[in-house]
Amino acid sequence: MTPAFFEQPGSRWFNIPAHRPFAEDLAQGLYDALAPLGPEALADAVVLTPTRRGARALADAFIKASGGRAVLPPQMRPLGDLEAGEPPFEPGDLVLDLPAAIDPLRRRFELVRLVAELSDDVPGGVHSAGAALDLADALGAFLDGLQIEEIDVRGALADLAPGELAKHWDLSRRFLDRALEAWPRRLDELGVVDVSERRVRLLRRLAERWTDKPPQGVLVAAGSTGTAPATRALMIAIAAAPKGAVVLPGVDVNLAEKAWRKVDVQHPQGALRRLLDAARVTREEVATWPASTDETAAQRWRRRVVNEALRPAEETADWLHVIDDLRAQDPDAIAEALKGLSLVSARTEEEAATVAALLLREALETPDRTAALVTPDQRIARRVAAKLARWGVVPDSSAGESLAGSPYGALASLLARAAVDPVDPVALLGLLKHPFTRLGDATRLERHALRGARARTWDELKDRLLGKDRDGRERAPQALPLAERLQAIVEALTWSHDSYDAPAAVTLRLVTAMEALATGEDGQTGDLWAGHAGEAMSRLLSGLMRDGEDLPQVTPRQYADLLQRLMSGETVRSGGATHPRLRILGAIEARLVRADRLVVAGLEEGVWPAAAPTDPFLSRPMREALGLPSPERRIGLAAHDFAQAVCAPEVVLLHTERRDGQPAVKSRWLWRLETLAKGAGLEMPSRPEALAWAAALDAPGPYTPYPRPSPKPPVEARPTELYATRVETLTRDPYAVWARDILKLRLIERPDEEVEARARGTAIHAAFERFVLDWPEVLPPDAATIFRGLYLAELEKAGMPPDALARENALADEAAAWVADMESRRRADGRRLHVEKEGKLTLEIAGRPFTLAAKADRIEVSPDGLGHVLDYKTGRAPSKRMVETGFSPQLTLTAAILEGGGFKDIGRVTAGDLTYLEITGRRPAGREEVRAAPYGDGDKILNSREAVDAALQGLDRLITRYVDPAQGYTSRTAPQFVKMYVSDYDHLARVFEWSTSGEDDE
Repeated sequence: MTPAFFEQPGSRWFNIPAHRPFAEDLAQGLYDALAPLGPEALADAVVLTPTRRGARALADAFIKASGGRAVLPPQMRPLGDLEAGEPPFEPGDLVLDLPAAIDPLRRRFELVRLVAELSDDVPGGVHSAGAALDLADALGAFLDGLQIEEIDVRGALADLAPGELAKHWDLSRRFLDRALEAWPRRLDELGVVDVSERRVRLLRRLAERWTDKPPQGVLVAAGSTGTAPATRALMIAIAAAPKGAVVLPGVDVNLAEKAWRKVDVQHPQGALRRLLDAARVTREEVATWPASTDETAAQRWRRRVVNEALRPAEETADWLHVIDDLRAQDPDAIAEALKGLSLVSARTEEEAATVAALLLREALETPDRTAALVTPDQRIARRVAAKLARWGVVPDSSAGESLAGSPYGALASLLARAAVDPVDPVALLGLLKHPFTRLGDATRLERHALRGARARTWDELKDRLLGKDRDGRERAPQALPLAERLQAIVEALTWSHDSYDAPAAVTLRLVTAMEALATGEDGQTGDLWAGHAGEAMSRLLSGLMRDGEDLPQVTPRQYADLLQRLMSGETVRSGGATHPRLRILGAIEARLVRADRLVVAGLEEGVWPAAAPTDPFLSRPMREALGLPSPERRIGLAAHDFAQAVCAPEVVLLHTERRDGQPAVKSRWLWRLETLAKGAGLEMPSRPEALAWAAALDAPGPYTPYPRPSPKPPVEARPTELYATRVETLTRDPYAVWARDILKLRLIERPDEEVEARARGTAIHAAFERFVLDWPEVLPPDAATIFRGLYLAELEKAGMPPDALARENALADEAAAWVADMESRRRADGRRLHVEKEGKLTLEIAGRPFTLAAKADRIEVSPDGLGHVLDYKTGRAPSKRMVETGFSPQLTLTAAILEGGGFKDIGRVTAGDLTYLEITGRRPAGREEVRAAPYGDGDKILNSREAVDAALQGLDRLITRYVDPAQGYTSRTAPQFVKMYVSDYDHLARVFEWSTSGEDDE
């Protein structure tokens, strides 16, 4: 028996209108026609869909069509994703003389080799493997286009007159001419063909066979627009078969004939018009699919309005007449069309993703309700998937993730980065903390060797483990074996920065390094190559080792770039969807798959539609002369997919006002819909509550700033000994004393921390100490040269990077000259010099002993018995007022210890000058800033005696205050110095929070 709709006279071309659920209607129509003929009738039918995902959606639709009963669905095959051995594409003899398809990765590498061979004809040349890969991918896309369109341009290329082309276009022409000769020859040598060419040959042979000997069973091509000539030919053959039918998606049967004749490649109906013209079928001959005849008024008018909005540009001048015509048929036609359609404009991509996730999540609150995100933008698709994960919802997503963003890609990328900079602490920490790494506990190695200023060599890194910390304890010798094992792994991968190596050989070392990192004490590599991403990484690396032998050689940096590009081009679809009612779809997939709510995102120019691709080889006139399709044809296909999606019953159109920090322009199709609605005096419905939900989702509660902290530890826990610098801290920021001296919290340095300012201070102190110890009395003739060498050596030792050291050379020259002159003047009277001396003085304060300590940068005892105290500064020295008010008491308290005999090597000495030495290397290169002297009158220079007494009195008052248990260690008690004082504990005290609340103004 023959199904009824196959017996109708004329052509069997059908249409499922855009507003109808394509897969469900197709399945229902076939089920209604074939199920009464017996279970084998449906199972024997063959249905061809555009994609594999469309075939899966159709299989689900047959279950629904059967009322949930078990059913044997038709044989469903994807036109765009053929597999060997799957009938009807390879029914034995059709492929006997067809070579196998080349592996896609092997093809990329072969094209890179070809590009390198032909690099003389590449404008600008090819300077790296990464650039060669980019050009190879562009060449591959060009070859695919020729094969899919079945265009042979080899003779036509030669006919392009060189004199009529710019030089770079002529080079491109010559490059393509040579490539089109060399590439088929190379494929013949390998005994393979391109995937696109093999697919075209199969489709052509199948079309010829089905034309000469049509299948007698039910045969349906559904959902394809027949863009490729071979696909069109096959669809025409299917329609002519005895029980064949072609079901098209969304043919606009209502578009005026005048407008239909002007449909071009950019129009949504452009591909369908070319297909119908090729089949010599008019729109009147395209029947509505039997299961798609029902429609509501809203659906009918939605389809009409969308199609009118997207009519050819030159026909949009007639919009007002169209609006009048629609209203003549139904006064509420356009208002009905806008029912179920809404527009949300988000400010940023992040907000857009949040809105989309919330709208999808809202739909799931209704039992059995389905929802889908439709977008060609994989970035927003991945963002939305990540947002949904907060509710434990994992959608069935076609976007997948980039292999480069997977844990496997991260591990490979970190190793490639380590090959560029073997002792980069950030890369090494990334390797040690990677979830696949099983080298052991790296806490000590991190703490003592990989934080702070970076080590420049492995030996320096390991010396840090063997050294002593600030308290004189051994750092971490037990971490040395781990460091040596990590060094062996990284060094086995590295090679010289200015030399080249074969990518295949480097990849072998990379794989060895990955497995060495992942190998535990049991000798197993754990989950290193497990899962979809692990398998994808394994295929990529094995292919690079096997097929990458002819790639251009690379430096370490070029290899890291090459690997990143290769991984970024691989998409991993891991599956694991947990919610059957939620999907994330690409634009083409949405043709067949429909949901109760569609969120259509990415509606910005350059996204949907994407900009017309730029051909790196041919200009537009050259493409036209060669008969190649216009780049704008893709815009027409994208417009058709948009029209299909927006005709669904409930659609939320999502637009982002800014992308990548830049203003974004609304998609032309969205703009047209809005303009048509405004022409009718209507506004597109909106969903303002969705934006409010997004804002409220992560919004904080009422702002209640954290109060300025003032902890009150027990008196017995409060310090009874402080250095002069800590007394200064207690004056300015008591909270920092509580955190460090009472709680014993110490700052953990950042990996690869910037050390320039700190390095200068450390280097100046160390250089002065070494200089004075080596030359305590008489200065050498080349004092400036000696000091300069000491200073630069100490800068390097302090961790200053080489590029910064180069900048310091000029400053070191100026500073050394000034230091030599200063030393000569100050030593002229034969004074004794003491550097880096520690002193202590125990005082009775508030009825208990208190020890004041200091480490003096320099004390000079002159022949008159006075002790002059100096402190080195590489920045600005504290002002006289800061010293006088006690906010910078370091010099005065050091002088008090000196007068009290606290420096054992010096003895009891009367305080002389209290001086800051500013050494900057700039102009002036240095300055002696005297803050107190025996002759000081307190006007410009303080009197030393008075300053020391005032400092001791201030210390007594300060310590007495903190003996009171009610006195808290308040954060920042000197807000006037907030701009010049930054504490390591500001984040702990939440300074920014309470200071911006206005509390520090009280």
